[in-house]
Amino acid sequence: CPLVCSPKGFPRLKNDMFLRAARGEETEHTPVWCMRQAGRYLPEFRETRAAQDFFTTCRSPKLCCELTLQPLRRFPLDAAIIFSDILVVPQALGMEVVMVPGKGPTFTEPLKEVEDLLKLRQKVDVTAELGYVFQAITLTRHSLEGRVPLIGFSGAPWTLMSYMVEGGGSNTMAKAKSWLYPKAKSWLSRPPEASHRLLRLLADVVTDYLVGQVAAGAQALQLFESHAGHLGPEQFQDFALPYIRDIAQAVKRKLKEGALPLVPMIIFAKDAHYALHDLARAGYEVVGLDWTIRPQEARAQTGKDVTLQGNLDPCALYAPKEKIGELVKKMLEGFGTQRYIANLGHGLYPDMDPEHVGAFVEAVHAHSRHINKH
Repeated sequence: CPLVCSPKGFPRLKNDMFLRAARGEETEHTPVWCMRQAGRYLPEFRETRAAQDFFTTCRSPKLCCELTLQPLRRFPLDAAIIFSDILVVPQALGMEVVMVPGKGPTFTEPLKEVEDLLKLRQKVDVTAELGYVFQAITLTRHSLEGRVPLIGFSGAPWTLMSYMVEGGGSNTMAKAKSWLYPKAKSWLSRPPEASHRLLRLLADVVTDYLVGQVAAGAQALQLFESHAGHLGPEQFQDFALPYIRDIAQAVKRKLKEGALPLVPMIIFAKDAHYALHDLARAGYEVVGLDWTIRPQEARAQTGKDVTLQGNLDPCALYAPKEKIGELVKKMLEGFGTQRYIANLGHGLYPDMDPEHVGAFVEAVHAHSRHINKH
């Protein structure tokens, strides 16, 4: 495929198991993919990335395509997820983010005061600012040759806001959460109002970004609310859930208006088991789960109308292969093999053995086929 590909005339999809499961249709085996399946645990990933700055890699459609395809050359995964990063959205708003070795993503000038919101682009042309992601999706969709569907993604507003205020990762998110409470000294610029202004701006950009990904060739979308666990139930209701709902509604409306495919959408709100009932009714076909909830409890809270995705503890992959097989079998028995997409409860870690990742994928296929037969 030449570097400049057209988002038309894509190869016919050969394995639609993931999409069928997402839509609640019957599948012969349970589909499986892994968050961060394109990652540092693969020697070929480290080799490809070695000479490049992280965000320079994200801006290269060719490299993103290569990194997305690498795990599929090794494992019989049922979906690919485009290699990118959630922090390209704050970059599109005009913020500078650099990847600091040993520290992770770092904002050179995080948001400190309400006035800092004025420094952000209030209208974002996603094609101008994030067109490199769309090009990567189109190139990858052609290069996949219909092997499996391609997932696009974005961070959710609260998670993006927390990074933008904290300036990077944080154990407490105290700076970001302080924006969610009124400030005693100045009731005029109460941070909760400022937070809603920022979250609304982010929701609008994320909506356009996700629609653009579908136009470019993404066949499913995942919204990552990775920092949900830092919020309590009430704060989640106020500062996360409304925007999660709005994004699902607005994306679907804009896809219809643009005569684009209505692709399945996944919401993954890590550590938000207190909100599963609401998330199942937020307009997403699939609810992703971390490893801190039992399959049966998750089913009871979400009901029969959504597909569940997850939720093996990533650290289970440090166990011997036979043990991984046992844990997968138990997980499948808990969730059932239908209306279910197997995954980890979070992303793969850099020191994981690729062979153990392969054992996980193969165990899902083998055990789910066996359960379906019997």
